[in-house]
Amino acid sequence: MQLRRSKQELPEDRIESLETRVTHLEAMIEGLQDAVHREAVRNNSRLEEMEKHIEPSELRRRLSQDARERGL
Repeated sequence: MQLRRSKQELPEDRIESLETRVTHLEAMIEGLQDAVHREAVRNNSRLEEMEKHIEPSELRRRLSQDARERGL
């Protein structure tokens, strides 16, 4: 991407060029926002699942089940 334009470039061309760049940057930002949102949702789901597993009643149930399976 060429950042410097010739001094002879018409203002309309510069404006059009800037509009194109801004449109591209907006698309990149939207993609980044979507990726961050997906990762946050994924992390929240993982945390909720982990919290479920360490809940006292669930932990007690799993330990009891494990002890039965091992014959303890």
